[in-house]
Amino acid sequence: MTVAVHVPEELSARIPVEQRGAGLQRDAVRLLLSHGCEVSHHAFVELPRLLRAGDLLVVNTSPTLAAAVDGRAGHARVVVHFSTRGDDGRWAVELRDPDGKGTTRARAGGPAGLEVRLPGGVRLVLEEPVSARGDRLWWARVSGAGVLGLLREHGRPIRYSYTERDQPLSVYQTVFALPTADGAGSAEMPSAARPFTARLVAELVSRGVQFAPITLHTGVASAEVHEPPYPERFSVPEASARLINAARAGDGRVVAVGTTAVRAVESAAGPDGVVRAREGWTDLVVTPERGVRVVDGLLTGLHEPEASHLLMLEAIAGRAAIDRSYEEALRGLYLWHEFGDVHLILP
Repeated sequence: MTVAVHVPEELSARIPVEQRGAGLQRDAVRLLLSHGCEVSHHAFVELPRLLRAGDLLVVNTSPTLAAAVDGRAGHARVVVHFSTRGDDGRWAVELRDPDGKGTTRARAGGPAGLEVRLPGGVRLVLEEPVSARGDRLWWARVSGAGVLGLLREHGRPIRYSYTERDQPLSVYQTVFALPTADGAGSAEMPSAARPFTARLVAELVSRGVQFAPITLHTGVASAEVHEPPYPERFSVPEASARLINAARAGDGRVVAVGTTAVRAVESAAGPDGVVRAREGWTDLVVTPERGVRVVDGLLTGLHEPEASHLLMLEAIAGRAAIDRSYEEALRGLYLWHEFGDVHLILP
């Protein structure tokens, strides 16, 4: 499924909202609300009035890593995007070509055995493609130092060509991000939660909206070809499973903040719709055919018309509702991508 729209370049959010004018906070973005095929326009700060006591927001606590590192493959300059750490110590990586503008462009994957020299004497050797679906991501063996230390010292946040300039890592952390015991995190920000501020969270809590934290470490998205997500590591703790089941047993709505939260919660749900504490890897791709068992609503950014995430939106709201909302977003000149506006889908 693709939404039959073209997103003009000028609707890409090039810088975070708080850098667009004096006194603006992260919550100064717009919010498009879809109730079925009914669409209305709001400011994000109105979110506490659009939800009700008993509703539950499922939020991703994964911190964002500085996952892009400059290197050399032979005489060629490359940028390595570190995506996901495997159980065997290898890393799934994507190699990109620098484009001379501070961002990158796609390059052919591989070949096996290719060695990339990284700062601090670190060596990376490509071993095999992560998936038979394509050769964008490769499993690589890293020697000479730990990857997480390398990222802390020499990494920077992954940046795409629609953005205006490099940003500090703090710009890519959400208010819900928590350090992990093993230093793991997301290659790309779980960006649906970016507009939340501490003040807004406090207002939601004061109105009886609850929060259920989960963790899903998101890998490197496919900027050009929009493949479905690869397997990702996730955790749904016991306390959050209980909160979700209690909301479903009452009259509360379970609203996932971001597609990562949907993937985690639906991966922890049995066919009976009951969520149980789970952690590990998920290869679940939520489609209209599979449907959703737990999630009633979704707060998410605006996705490219070709993005596989739109299948998940269709599974939650239906094709007609998504088509209608995206037509309205274009008409209303909403901003796309991780620094852009947001879309709240309610049942």
